Amino acid sequence: MITFLKLGGSVITEKSMRRTARPETIHRIASEIARALGRDPSMQLLLGHGSGSFGHAVAAEHGTHLGADSRQDWHGFASVWSAARELNSLIIAALQAEGLPAIAFAPSATAISEDGQLITMSYEPIQRALSSGLLPVVYGDVVFDRAIGASIASTEAVFGLLAAHLEPDRLLLAGRTAGVYKAASTPSDPLPVITPSSRSALQFSSPEGEDVTGGMEGKVDFCLSIAQAHPDMEILIFSAEQDGQLLQVLSGEAIGTRIQA
Repeated sequence: MITFLKLGGSVITEKSMRRTARPETIHRIASEIARALGRDPSMQLLLGHGSGSFGHAVAAEHGTHLGADSRQDWHGFASVWSAARELNSLIIAALQAEGLPAIAFAPSATAISEDGQLITMSYEPIQRALSSGLLPVVYGDVVFDRAIGASIASTEAVFGLLAAHLEPDRLLLAGRTAGVYKAASTPSDPLPVITPSSRSALQFSSPEGEDVTGGMEGKVDFCLSIAQAHPDMEILIFSAEQDGQLLQVLSGEAIGTRIQA
């Protein structure tokens, strides 16, 4: 079984505080991943993570998601790359401290976009990492763009491209919130299921902190597109904020909001 797991920037960083990680949470999450893989050694896990207060803030400052042309733009591109890599290094270190053979695959090195849409990324190295028992890690990153020079590849976009080749059984998006709410401004329980027909009734608030990849609304729309392309895939949006919740989901439990076609 192949599982795609994304750790949202909201749970691994303080999104309202520039370049601020949540080290205790990162290490707890790494421990839960290690425990889940220990329980089920047959699980092949592709881990992805958002950029949170690291890459998003720098990308918004330089407008990297809108393209690059001038020398100043390309310096901004390098600054976003550096911020994304800094957070990734923290994630990799936490995973390796738990004895996991984590190895990073930076989209900036292997992916290309066109007009802001990710169109190609080398998948064979990731496929070989999975089959070799390694823990491949991807993340939101800068990429070169054929039309506008530069763009941002979200983890969701990377997952979407890789899903067509690796055919995961589960797609799990872990953040701080317990799932998706019908209206973010109205206290309620998270929706158990979202389908294309129920999407129009949802109301989304602005994402916390800088977010150049669409916030929760973008995540829901991405998941719906994946569900329609891969109707047998289990897709969950849930919280990894509390101790043990991620372990529950990796062990097969379905909590949070399910997205289905």
